Amino acid sequence: MRLFSRSILRGAAPLIALGAASLSMPAQAQDNAPATSPAAAEMAGQLGKNTITIGLGAAYLPDYEGSKDYSFSPAPAALAYIDGHTITYIGNRLSVDLIGDKANRDWDIQAGPIGVVNLDRTTSSGIDNPRVRALGKIGAAVELGGYVGIGKIGVITSPYDRLSVSLSYRHDVTGVHDSGIWQPSVNYFTPLSTKAAVGLFATAEHAGRGYARRYFSITPDQSAASGLPVYNARSGWKDWSIGGLVTYSITGNLLKGWKVVGGLTYGRELGNFADSPIVSQVGSRSQWLGALGLAYTF
Repeated sequence: MRLFSRSILRGAAPLIALGAASLSMPAQAQDNAPATSPAAAEMAGQLGKNTITIGLGAAYLPDYEGSKDYSFSPAPAALAYIDGHTITYIGNRLSVDLIGDKANRDWDIQAGPIGVVNLDRTTSSGIDNPRVRALGKIGAAVELGGYVGIGKIGVITSPYDRLSVSLSYRHDVTGVHDSGIWQPSVNYFTPLSTKAAVGLFATAEHAGRGYARRYFSITPDQSAASGLPVYNARSGWKDWSIGGLVTYSITGNLLKGWKVVGGLTYGRELGNFADSPIVSQVGSRSQWLGALGLAYTF
């Protein structure tokens, strides 16, 4: 078992971001909430109020980015919605929305910092493939940056659903790969009832030259140690991912108490990243991630 590989960042983080949408509905949604049942009335009264969610689950994910071998990893998460601001933590990623929700508005403008600790291939014990292990370990990279986005409330299914688009950028500040990663994303989240909600997302990543060299290139020395051919990766679009999330309240209210959260994502390595021998020869261009856990909101 290994902790917080890059696959968790790429796959589970958008799922948790979708979950955060259920906690950050603007206060004006209270005016639109039909009190057709005691549970609905209770939920309507909680919309826009401060909440904190903590959760722990298990993720089934690739051994490294581009691997065909899979194993389980713990996946902790926490969300806080405080005075209109959302703080999201998932495994090795932390983000903060500095622009608070505004009352009586259907649009949600988002912007704030992001911090990521990239632990992909920092240890060899969690990598099954002996040739990839022979490439050697990579130091932990700390990637800092920010994001901007915009969301529309009440789009398709109800006054509470949300469609949002965002763009983030982060740069390694530790010198491990010393390059940047751009990530556009599209998210959709909708409650089905006071107990259940679903979300969908699509995202992609564009990685710089340093990232390509560090994680996907193979030097002559690495080639001699692993038996894989020498390869020089270049910057470009690295991958795309699509996925979905389902959350179900055990205690009857999505904004309070216990809930089960599950998600599934599919990703595809692209271009010269997919052509790297660690992907094309001993790995896989297709990347799956499944996650299931429990969360509590108070």
